[in-house]
Amino acid sequence: MLSKKRTVSELLNEWRFDEELQQNIVSTHTVDALPAHYADFPDALHPSIKKALEARGIKQLYTHQRQAFDFAQQGKHFTAITPTASGKSYCYHLPVLQQILQDKSSRAIYLFPTKALAQDQKSDLNELIELMDEDILSYTYDGDTAPGIRQKIRKAGHIVMTNPDMLHSGILPHHTKWVSLFENLKYIVIDELHTYKGVFGSHVAHVIRRLQRICAFYGSNPIFICTSATIKNPKELAESLTNTQHELIAKSGAPVGKKTFVIYNPPIVHPTFGVRRSAVLEVRDISKRLFEAGIQTIIFAKSRVRVEMLVTYLKSLTTKKIGDESIQGYRGGYLPSERREIEKGLRDGAIQMVISTNALELGVDIGQLQACVMTGYPGNIASAWQQAGRAGRRQDEALIVYVAQSTALDQYVVQHPSFMLGSSPEEARINPENILILMQHLKCAAFELPFSMEEAYGEYEVQELLTYLEEEGVLVKTSTKWHWMSDRFPAHEISLRSAAQENVVIIDLTTPANTKVIGEMDTYSAMTLLHEEAIYIHQGTQFQVEKLDWEEKKAYVREVDVDYFTDANLAVELKVLSEDKSEQFSGATVSYGDVGLLAIPTIFKKIRFNTHDNIGSGPISIPPMEMHTNATWMSFDLPDNWTEEQLTDALTGAAYAISSFVPLFIHCDRSDISVVPQVKAIHNEKPTLFIYDSYPGGIGLSERVYDVLLPLLEQTKQHVYLCPCEHGCPSCIGAQDTLGESKKQVIKVLTTLINEMM
Repeated sequence: MLSKKRTVSELLNEWRFDEELQQNIVSTHTVDALPAHYADFPDALHPSIKKALEARGIKQLYTHQRQAFDFAQQGKHFTAITPTASGKSYCYHLPVLQQILQDKSSRAIYLFPTKALAQDQKSDLNELIELMDEDILSYTYDGDTAPGIRQKIRKAGHIVMTNPDMLHSGILPHHTKWVSLFENLKYIVIDELHTYKGVFGSHVAHVIRRLQRICAFYGSNPIFICTSATIKNPKELAESLTNTQHELIAKSGAPVGKKTFVIYNPPIVHPTFGVRRSAVLEVRDISKRLFEAGIQTIIFAKSRVRVEMLVTYLKSLTTKKIGDESIQGYRGGYLPSERREIEKGLRDGAIQMVISTNALELGVDIGQLQACVMTGYPGNIASAWQQAGRAGRRQDEALIVYVAQSTALDQYVVQHPSFMLGSSPEEARINPENILILMQHLKCAAFELPFSMEEAYGEYEVQELLTYLEEEGVLVKTSTKWHWMSDRFPAHEISLRSAAQENVVIIDLTTPANTKVIGEMDTYSAMTLLHEEAIYIHQGTQFQVEKLDWEEKKAYVREVDVDYFTDANLAVELKVLSEDKSEQFSGATVSYGDVGLLAIPTIFKKIRFNTHDNIGSGPISIPPMEMHTNATWMSFDLPDNWTEEQLTDALTGAAYAISSFVPLFIHCDRSDISVVPQVKAIHNEKPTLFIYDSYPGGIGLSERVYDVLLPLLEQTKQHVYLCPCEHGCPSCIGAQDTLGESKKQVIKVLTTLINEMM
């Protein structure tokens, strides 16, 4: 039976007198509420828009909304950076609607990173249009759009809401069917700008350049409006993505509710090894308290497996209530209809607790949540604030509980909470110059429109590259132009979001008469999550993978009831392809260049629920995946009298520690970069540590590591040295060896490298 419903303030007060919790609460930080700043409606604002806003109870605009309207009226491209739930959508709705009301032939494209966001914004915009009582047509155009209404959208859609993938493969290659859109395109809106980073952002930069090229062909020159959560370099990113100059709106006029951050560190359960209790189990226990207090909560976990583990644990709170759906999971791989139901349940209060990957960081409207629980550091400061912003969205008091994991970066955050709460957020970086990505989109651009002999592509001189494509047999040169001549459709061969070209479809065989698709997964993740015998968890229900057809990209699963989940290992082999920079020291060499790597899934482990004991293992039979990327690497002379086993332990521990602190120095997501040791590197047979970009072709992160290597190594060494454990632990070097010498050896390796570079 649930106890009395409490407010966040009442619950925090109870926690102050809870000895069990207080032992693990390291610190509490309050961010005070801020009032709103308003501006009057612009004189030029159309009466129908004014009427609709007033019907929603809006008598004035926030200052950032007014600034956005003014920039648009002046014909300027701009980027608005304001917090979650600050009314960012009015920054683009108002100028776009104003333009359409002034000229009914005007068109706009709204670009959202996901289908869910497009659907969410469509509902909100259509409600606004209804209140205006005007004949303006807005549609979503994605893979789920019925064929019957596609033609209507092409001919009559004033506002077309889509995602970069559909623009890339479904609209631009078929631009001749969209003549009325491209001839009259006045605005291109790019929402959630901060998501366009890394390989995805680099691809989308080229999709935008292809879009601009087609607009120019049809005689239009649209204004770009970008909106984003807080990042360090919004103007730079917007300009790099769109190849245009932007004005920046960085000061929000929206009110902010009071937020209380609780920094929680799980207790040490094994003092000798410095091992803390699992963050997942601690989150389960804290979430149970929030559920019983009637606090509507979102819980963020960093992986699909963790989401489903927490759903399994927490659904036990409602097992006695038949049909109770108040606790749900939410992640990529769920079917669209399932996700829409969960979003609706959160808005209307039918769902009290949702456990999500970062899929719900983005601005999908899920209503008013009171608390947010983070399972470990999300990987970057921008994500941490996005997740925290999911609680207290309607200016109410919010509770954010950060539950640390045993990792070095998580423990650093516990010791230095100002790093997460007070630092500026990370830069979002893209690298459109990546030659692999550039060549792929150059093919698409040539398919869409022939290139003239003098024509550039965006800011790139491409005549030499077009000559290369002619030699490859995909272009033919006439007296004035390069024409596409291949029978291939280039856009279908490019995935914007990953190195892999396709997803693995998950098929449920539990009921032979009713086999059905229950989800999908990218191929890189599938290597470790959908191998044969893996336990795949979906909304708390366990499925075992019976067969993985890697050629056809299909995983066949059957429902099971077991008391364990699976976790798999990937081995990575690296070799140097070319060296662009190098610095030689007396006993060490630091280099930067191109590397090739091979990712090989090796074994999987069965891990028991609740205790997290290892209860078995098995091999994985999936072919390796190849990737070319950039890396910085450090090679040094073998220390005297060290065995290969000692060196392996030392390099593995040093790689773990260094990878934890890279995000402090180059402000990236931890998953953006990887650190791999080699006891005997293929290119020089010396002990080597490789720090590489986790994206095909690289995006320039490891090159920046090359420039900050010395302070990075010094910070890493200091953290390992000051860690209170005796011989090494998950908070510093990951683990310790049986002899208990790893920590000393890691410090020795780091000291050797630092002394060489001083």
